[in-house]
Amino acid sequence: MREIGRMRSQRGATLFVVMVLMLAMAWFAMSAMRIGRQNLTMVGNRQAEAQATAAAQSAIEQTISSDAFTRDPKAVAAIPVEADIDGDGKPDFVAHLAPIPKCVRLRPMKANEITPSDIEKMIATKHMGCLASTRPPGAAGGGYVEAPGPVQAGNTPCFATEWNVSAAVNDPVTHTNVVVSQGVAIRLLKEDAENSCKS
Repeated sequence: MREIGRMRSQRGATLFVVMVLMLAMAWFAMSAMRIGRQNLTMVGNRQAEAQATAAAQSAIEQTISSDAFTRDPKAVAAIPVEADIDGDGKPDFVAHLAPIPKCVRLRPMKANEITPSDIEKMIATKHMGCLASTRPPGAAGGGYVEAPGPVQAGNTPCFATEWNVSAAVNDPVTHTNVVVSQGVAIRLLKEDAENSCKS
């Protein structure tokens, strides 16, 4: 009789140990699945953030590649910039220039600040108005008059302006919010600079 009771109690103990082990294994499996899902979500969030940052940077580059934003910042900021990240022809992110591009500083440029390479760039981009009265000695100026001696240190019709351009992406699908800001230096004629940089 004692042997039968001992065998029954051992079977009960074995069953209990097996049940505990199975519960522990199930808990480990569920934890691994949960951690895997969390890691996948974190990677997806990081990817969405990187893509949104790239879309915002692309919007800034597109904006500053033309000086249209210096002439009418509000009109440029009103147009959203779409970005197709995966190349399927549909916009994945939409960037907005927010706040509106703003001139933060302007100062007159001295004649000795303008180099021959600056002249070439201005001629190529048709911003020759800044060079109407002066050019550095020996520079190719396409018909511009070289100013004599002391005037070289004087002010030119050019103004150096500094701008802050920011783009924001708020994506409702991935709940990603990104803002990228960039400083830009642009040379403008005095009248354009003063109009663009009004307080």
